[in-house]
Amino acid sequence: MAMEITQILLNAQAVDGGVRKHAEDNLKQFQEQNLPSFLLSLAVELANDEKPVESRKLAGLILKNTLDAKEQHRKYELVQRWLALEVAVKAQIKACLMKALSSPANDARSTASQVIAKVAGIELPLKHWPELVGTLLSNIHQLPAHTKQATLETLGYICEEVSADAVDQDHVNKILTAVVQGMNSSEASNDVRLAATRALYNALGFAQANFSNDTERDYIMRVACEATLSPEVKIRQAAFECFVAISSTYYEKLAPYIQDIFNITAKAVKEDEEPVALQAIEFWSSICDEEIDILEGYGADSSADSDIPCFYFIKQALPVLVPMLLETLLKQEEDQDQDEGAWNIAMAGGTCLGLVAQTVGDEIVPLVMPFIEGNIARPDWRQREAATYAFGSILEGPSPEKLVPIVRIALNFMLTALIKDPSNHVKDTTAWTLGRMFEFLHDSTLDSPIITPSNCQEIITVLMQSMKDVPNVAEKACGALYFLARGYEDMDPSASPLIPYFQDILQALYAVTHREDAGESRLQTAAYETLNEVVRCSTDETAPLVIQLVPHIMTELHQTLDGQKLSSDEREKQNELQGLLCGCLQVIIQKLGSSEATKYVFLQCADQMMSLFLRVFSSKSATAHEEAMLAIGALAYAVGSSFDKYMPEFYRYLESGLQNFEDYQVCTITVGVVGDLCRALEDKIFPYCDGIMTQLLKDLSSNQLHRSVKAPIFSCFGDIALAIGENFDKYLIYAMPALQSAAELSSHTLGAVDDMTDYTNSLRNGVLEAYSGIFQGFKGSPKTQLLVPYAPHVLQFLDSIYAAKDMDDMVMKTAIGVLGDLADTLGFSAAPLIQNSISSKEFLRECLSADDSMIKESAEWAKMAIDRAISF
Repeated sequence: MAMEITQILLNAQAVDGGVRKHAEDNLKQFQEQNLPSFLLSLAVELANDEKPVESRKLAGLILKNTLDAKEQHRKYELVQRWLALEVAVKAQIKACLMKALSSPANDARSTASQVIAKVAGIELPLKHWPELVGTLLSNIHQLPAHTKQATLETLGYICEEVSADAVDQDHVNKILTAVVQGMNSSEASNDVRLAATRALYNALGFAQANFSNDTERDYIMRVACEATLSPEVKIRQAAFECFVAISSTYYEKLAPYIQDIFNITAKAVKEDEEPVALQAIEFWSSICDEEIDILEGYGADSSADSDIPCFYFIKQALPVLVPMLLETLLKQEEDQDQDEGAWNIAMAGGTCLGLVAQTVGDEIVPLVMPFIEGNIARPDWRQREAATYAFGSILEGPSPEKLVPIVRIALNFMLTALIKDPSNHVKDTTAWTLGRMFEFLHDSTLDSPIITPSNCQEIITVLMQSMKDVPNVAEKACGALYFLARGYEDMDPSASPLIPYFQDILQALYAVTHREDAGESRLQTAAYETLNEVVRCSTDETAPLVIQLVPHIMTELHQTLDGQKLSSDEREKQNELQGLLCGCLQVIIQKLGSSEATKYVFLQCADQMMSLFLRVFSSKSATAHEEAMLAIGALAYAVGSSFDKYMPEFYRYLESGLQNFEDYQVCTITVGVVGDLCRALEDKIFPYCDGIMTQLLKDLSSNQLHRSVKAPIFSCFGDIALAIGENFDKYLIYAMPALQSAAELSSHTLGAVDDMTDYTNSLRNGVLEAYSGIFQGFKGSPKTQLLVPYAPHVLQFLDSIYAAKDMDDMVMKTAIGVLGDLADTLGFSAAPLIQNSISSKEFLRECLSADDSMIKESAEWAKMAIDRAISF
């Protein structure tokens, strides 16, 4: 069945575009016409040592891509397609793959390892290919080094690909034994040691039972420690990567080893090559993350029970850990402030120092201040920059009481440095540090503010001057101004100290967006984000200045829509600018639309705005689409029911947004805009509801759409029902079953992982918001009785999520609200059902005594509604 495909595979890598295209078409045709023969031909090519390495490697990659894909729906199709192949064909392919593991060609072995893992990812969870792990492990110690290396690499990839429950414990023990023996310093081949160390990294998730056994854990930890001393840099790096993974997976098992780990990480940070030192620092960052999570779980009560106790490793290590990290700050690179993706020892050390500050709070300050004071005024830029970076890093974590006195003294020094320091590095870090000061310590609730009437003018003047500096410094100065403005957002707008400087600030930011070099260092984005934040802080007094901005922004958006010929690079920049301009208009619409005094002015240009937003949809950029959609949502909300004049033209874009499965963020935002339209148009949305509901129900039943869109869709049902009231009756037979199946799915957490808990709660919240909107929409209507048959299921859902005991505050508030809505709308019809539910007793009682005032308020209202329904 296998065909000769060597030449086609080589041609598919040809320099000549025509030859390459012809070969790719041939491969595609072969795959479509005879999939089993195609896959087998690829496997035979990969396993044949007489073939060129180039054709073998490509054969393996194509084979791998026929088994896996990033998009969930595509992956599902590929898995089903593999499972449908005849057993004999699959057996031949697997035999070829296993044979390729002993090939002398490294590329062929490595590619075969990856393909075997992909097949294992499909088959092991279904208990197919049960002999795989045994075959790989049989006589692994008698194998030649290159085969042993490939086998260990394969075991590592398999552990990465499948979940722990797909491999039985006996096999796990044997895998770990083989891996740890491969890591041993007695192993002669560095390639084998490296493959084994990387395999341990992937296998750690499987080793729960082994880490619970003291002897086995000691042995694994000892071998990992030895690997950090290997003469081979890649092995040392991989060993520290294992320690990073162990720190997050088995934090509670680390106490006996922590002193030794500190010694080896400190040595690596001081003396080893950068890739190794970075992982050694990462170990301590990871410990910080664990302890921050545990301590957040304790809340104010440090004696509270937690699944994992806090061992306070960071607190104990402080006297030695902080000096080690401070030393790393002096290892900057010359061009790190120019390179957005830069990552080096100094940056890793500063990040870790910041995490240490968040973990231990006030205790870090006295350990860092001598370093800052000793270096901040030195002639060498490295010392000044390191001191500034250290200061900026510890501003989140310690209490305002500890930091404010120091910051008030440092502020003048920083402002002078931002203008006068000869080094761009120092100015860059100084502007960043000022931003951190304003982010964490500038708040209208603080007793002793760091920004006062006496220094406000100087701060603003310095930041505006700094916005004319080189792009990376100007970008950080914009960021500092952003946090400065944000700190005033919650105070009485008329008392804002920014008012006298408002015009100058707007003009300075607008000028930054027009700099020739605004495309560098995220400067343009930072300037628009800051402009938006300043607009949000606008008052009735400064509103005329914001109004003057509108025609300028609209003209710029218009210019980006001209159909000039652009290179793909220019087109990308233009799309990014469109997104920024739409985002800016959205903020202006929200600000001016929130006050009757200013609303009428921008309503005069609503038609022009709307036509610009609609033209943005002809660009191919998902980001621009998202921003235009959000701006239209804001416009609808501001314009209210008269937005219906735009609906005939806008509807097709709304529909295509709801159909955009690929850019699911666009789909999510469009669903949110449907909610905005419902609130703006109320029953005027009705003529469009058939199309909208059809598309939303299609979205829910699609396995192509990202799961995160489902909760907003359910909320949207509630928005539609609220807008059209009893006219929603025609959709009940479709919407209610969809809500019921999502309710059943989410009544129990879908997995212990944090993001699954978050997803479950967001799904619950979406379903509850739908029920709430439907009950409220039907209230007082003769059609209320149509909802009675659904009441038992709603109450059962409320009871089950209460029993699960894992809902967050948001869900709790919405759930108790739904109980009230049900009682309020259905009244005595539902009284017996309500009386028999757990929710109306225990859940209600719990909510009535909740600390959260919003939950309490919802519960009090629900109690009144229930009392009314029952007494009636």
